[in-house]
Amino acid sequence: MDGSVLFALALTLFAGLATGIGSLLAFVTKRTNTKFLSLALGFSAGVMIYVSMIEIFVKAKDALVNELGPSQGYWLTVIGFFGGILLIALIDKLLPKSTNPHEAKAVEDMDLQPSNEEYTKLMRMGLFTALAIGIHNFPEGIATFMSAMQDPHLGIAIAIAVAIHNIPEGIAVAVPIYYATGNRKKAFKWSFLSGLSEPVGALVAFLILMPFLNDIMFGMIFAGVAGIMVFISLDELLPAAQRYDEAHLSIYGVFSGMAVMALSLLLIA
Repeated sequence: MDGSVLFALALTLFAGLATGIGSLLAFVTKRTNTKFLSLALGFSAGVMIYVSMIEIFVKAKDALVNELGPSQGYWLTVIGFFGGILLIALIDKLLPKSTNPHEAKAVEDMDLQPSNEEYTKLMRMGLFTALAIGIHNFPEGIATFMSAMQDPHLGIAIAIAVAIHNIPEGIAVAVPIYYATGNRKKAFKWSFLSGLSEPVGALVAFLILMPFLNDIMFGMIFAGVAGIMVFISLDELLPAAQRYDEAHLSIYGVFSGMAVMALSLLLIA
């Protein structure tokens, strides 16, 4: 296993385990810093949208056009892009709303006092949320890994963006499990484990996809990755930022993320 593969796997592990940061934040603060969270989620969305449309989609198109010609290559790029959107949308649709990682949780939820009959429901909800986040994050692991293998600088940007949006997901797991068990360690453990599906996705990409990787497969995967990232940004990150009631800051974050991503790409060009 060469250094580039280890680097890509390490980036994916970093992004996935950010869910554990979310659970830690739930235990060290009493109030959610909504301004920071809204700005950070918007920044993450800006990075993802810009890099998907300006960098990843274009690289996918170039690879497919070089192999198949302008018409067929462009068609397959568009098909791959919307195929990625369809994949992540289907995963999102199949998850029950109450356990969907897109349903944002705040640190204030730690202050809720459930009745005795709610403890079992809370534990079940927390475990299902952990499972839902695991399923939801699996394709993100593939996306981060494949991006890092193609371009390490691109992989770093995507890993940071994914890590930022994984933090509220960690809170979503930790809050119900903590109130069901009263055990902070157990809440942290399940939140931490829910993020492991991202490095698992990276391992699947390495063990199954890499041996068969050619320019056509690379182009299709990269186009799908672009679609996945755009869907996550528009369906998850921006709505979550608005649910934290700092809509203007989230938009400032979006453009800041785009600007930082554009500048970083110019500097490494």
